[in-house]
Amino acid sequence: MGAFPIMLGVLCVLAIGYRYYSAFIGSKVLLLNDNTITPAHTMNDGQNYVPTNRWVLFGHHFAAITGAGPLIGPVLAAQFGFLPGLLWILIGVVLGGAVHDFIIMAASVRRKGKSLAEIARTEISPLSGIVCAIAILFIIIIALAGLGLVVVNALNESSWGTFTIAMTIPIALFMGLYMYRFRKGKITEATIIGVVLLVLCVILGKYIPDSSLAPYFTLSKNKITFCIALYGFVASVLPVWMLLCPRDYLSSFMKIGTIGFLVLGILIVNPELKMPALTQYVDGGGPIIGGKLFPFVFITIACGAISGFHSLISSGTTPKMINKESDIRPIAYGAMLIEGLVGITALLAASALYPSDYFAINVPPEKFAKLGMEMQVLPDLAKEIGEQLQGRAGGAVSLAVGMAQIFSSLPGMKGLLSYWYHFAIMFEALFILTTIDTGTRVARFLVQEFIGRFYEPFEKPDSLVGSLTATSLVVIGWAYFIYTGSVSTIWPMFGIANQLLAVIALAVGTTIIIKSGRVKYVWVTVLPMLFVATTTLTAGYFSIIDIFYPKHNFQGYLNIALTLIMMNCVMIILADCAWQWWQSLNTKALIAKAGD
Repeated sequence: MGAFPIMLGVLCVLAIGYRYYSAFIGSKVLLLNDNTITPAHTMNDGQNYVPTNRWVLFGHHFAAITGAGPLIGPVLAAQFGFLPGLLWILIGVVLGGAVHDFIIMAASVRRKGKSLAEIARTEISPLSGIVCAIAILFIIIIALAGLGLVVVNALNESSWGTFTIAMTIPIALFMGLYMYRFRKGKITEATIIGVVLLVLCVILGKYIPDSSLAPYFTLSKNKITFCIALYGFVASVLPVWMLLCPRDYLSSFMKIGTIGFLVLGILIVNPELKMPALTQYVDGGGPIIGGKLFPFVFITIACGAISGFHSLISSGTTPKMINKESDIRPIAYGAMLIEGLVGITALLAASALYPSDYFAINVPPEKFAKLGMEMQVLPDLAKEIGEQLQGRAGGAVSLAVGMAQIFSSLPGMKGLLSYWYHFAIMFEALFILTTIDTGTRVARFLVQEFIGRFYEPFEKPDSLVGSLTATSLVVIGWAYFIYTGSVSTIWPMFGIANQLLAVIALAVGTTIIIKSGRVKYVWVTVLPMLFVATTTLTAGYFSIIDIFYPKHNFQGYLNIALTLIMMNCVMIILADCAWQWWQSLNTKALIAKAGD
């Protein structure tokens, strides 16, 4: 089956969902009104609260929310076949993920740009606020570990790939200095220079393996883990203008441009989907994800359909820059639809591989030998690319191979497979490292705020001791999981953590809808909340008994403890919300009765 009709259908469904469902939510549920003055105007300080053009803010928001989850999760979920992942991403993003982002951003805009934890504290109870903050901290650390592991596996012993990614750091630093020190305001100049340097890094990287620099860029998993931890630490403590902002800005061009090109490539090339609609692993026993199709396909795909991590962005920086309420719809709902499109393109690119080649990449060689499969074209691809491709678990390598095959099949691109492969690796790593530096900084502030409850000076943003200590704790936390974990253990935890945070956000959104008197529309958030809660809590239970507990070691028991903490946090918040819902509805009923 060709990918062209699927991609065409996907684009139509996403367009219809935006045109009608998001309009319904905006006009009937949220009652968006441009006459309501947003915090960007009432609290304009020229720094955090700044009215921003909707399309400029759309780019910023999309760059902030789109990590590696929609790239990696769907690729790993292809183990079950292309159909389950395709259906869940398409349905989930329209009815769940985009709704989740839309509701939370609108709620934050109307509450002076407050964070999710602060909204939970004021709208539900102080208990829910504290529990929400704890859940967010755990979830960020586990998410960073899951994404970091993907980079480690992709760059292991890859001098070309490591060189390309390493060079993006000085490029971002140069762009930061250029835009904010050398040539203030000359953004276009900095952009052109940054993009040209990125392309040069991919081209020059081809010569690294045969040069005297090869030993410096041919690193083991442990060394790459250390380097990523060091990068996360430095990026978190440096001023945002120096590394974080220029890197996000540069990566936004890379993200949107590459995904648009990939969609176009799929429509032109129409690659055959060699992965069947359903594989023999739907009943469990898969070599990548050990659980059954239900519920593991949902936590494996994670961000492509709905992402709790987005609630941190939708209630953080973005609401402080909304110019008018009607801008919330394209920025929140629209950006999440594009992320769903990212997930589907990744799924189709991976499904264009031969199943045996797909599994050869994503499982250890000794495990692949037991599957009774024979590689098709992977040895030839590895020779042409100049990299060992077998046993590179994590989804990044299989996606890069799939993307490279599509791009090199375009007119005039024949013979450029190796360049497209390493371009794809850089593209994925930019997604991931953007999340790592941003996530580490967010977690650092949470740790400082928590410890600051007991020692007030620690909480101050300009506290050097506080920032260094908090950053160290966060980095050590996620680096430890990368060092000791594997895709089969970390990715389920990441999926569970991310989806549970989405449940919390949807519960908060439901509370807001009920309190606003729009009870008849409460199904908009309740239905996705109940579905995601059911699938994720079920996945948490099976992960504990089937994946973590059988290991009978410290790492397994630690994973169990963290999973239980997150699951209990969600149950506490859901119970607290249910109590608030009952009180609100009961009060309204009494008022209505008294009025009669």
